[in-house]
Amino acid sequence: MTGPTKPFLNLGRRRFLQGVGLAGAAGLVGMPFGRAFAAEPEKPKEIIVRAWGGSWVDSLKKGVSDPFTKATGIAVRHDLTEDNEIQPKVWAAVAQKRVPPIHINWDTTTNATKSALRGVTEDLSDLSNLANVTVLAKPVGLDGYPIVNTYGYVYVLAYRPSAFPNGAPKSWKDLLDPKFKGRIALYNDGIGFHFPAQVAGGGKLEDIPGNMQPAWDFIAKVKEQEPLLGEDPDFTAWFQKGEIDAACTISTNAREAKANGVDIAWTVPEEGAKYDTDGLWIPKGLPENELYWAKQYINFAITKDAQQVWLDGLGLPGVVPGVNPPADLVGDPSYPTTEADFKKLIRISSKVQVEHESEWFGKFKEIMQG
Repeated sequence: MTGPTKPFLNLGRRRFLQGVGLAGAAGLVGMPFGRAFAAEPEKPKEIIVRAWGGSWVDSLKKGVSDPFTKATGIAVRHDLTEDNEIQPKVWAAVAQKRVPPIHINWDTTTNATKSALRGVTEDLSDLSNLANVTVLAKPVGLDGYPIVNTYGYVYVLAYRPSAFPNGAPKSWKDLLDPKFKGRIALYNDGIGFHFPAQVAGGGKLEDIPGNMQPAWDFIAKVKEQEPLLGEDPDFTAWFQKGEIDAACTISTNAREAKANGVDIAWTVPEEGAKYDTDGLWIPKGLPENELYWAKQYINFAITKDAQQVWLDGLGLPGVVPGVNPPADLVGDPSYPTTEADFKKLIRISSKVQVEHESEWFGKFKEIMQG
């Protein structure tokens, strides 16, 4: 299944950009945008970027938003509305031909693919810095670049070492130990956990999506452990407050807790762990000048300098060659860089996830609320 493509602005704008480019990393870093373009459109007072809170937005601000503002004079406001809440508002605005409530959505690739398939995203294929990225930046199964993937991440099994005196947990089944009742945590829709649960429940990844009963059976067992359910900032807070001993969460959250003095570690269990990507996209319907500058923001976000600072904060592998892992993550399972690293991870196509994710989320919640 492929998504729609859309020409950039009008023909005149497209030809202009093809002629002068969007300025590569060297042209944007440390140089006012006004000097890079002889005929740039009017600058808006601000660009609104939907973002996740906590260390997520802090890292984006440091690596991308603040340098962008310094270079352009355009303020960046971060809207911390959850991505699943902003999505229907954007869809409605585009359908009603209204100006959308945000300029840029920082989103999961799977969630963004839903928007792309509805035809509400601008095509970003003409960003000049796409010439300098790895294949990870390209959304699989979609025409063009309705979203630009900006990094990858792993849903690790994070744990408190004192709760595992015999060493790191080897299996997701270790969460079923009675001593962890009320002491484990998952995302409130189960994201990141469905696929390893399929294996832990005795099923096969190749049976997804046709037969996921092994996953639901295993999740039903985990439900008896009375897990805490939440979103990204919750995991860091729960570990810091000593409320949980283990969680299925993105490694960034565990790393933040560790940076705040919590004794915590993480691992990829023998069944594997989900690997996924996030990215940036722009909804249709923006005024032409605002669309132009929103594109400049994303183009800047995929420069080496921006990625190095932004992703140092998150501890995640980016899409620009030469970005170095933070010293504490060299060789870490949450920062895959080699083929051997990726073999330990679970990757399911975005198309399959888009077609079935709502069903999976609903089934997970049904089990947890039952």
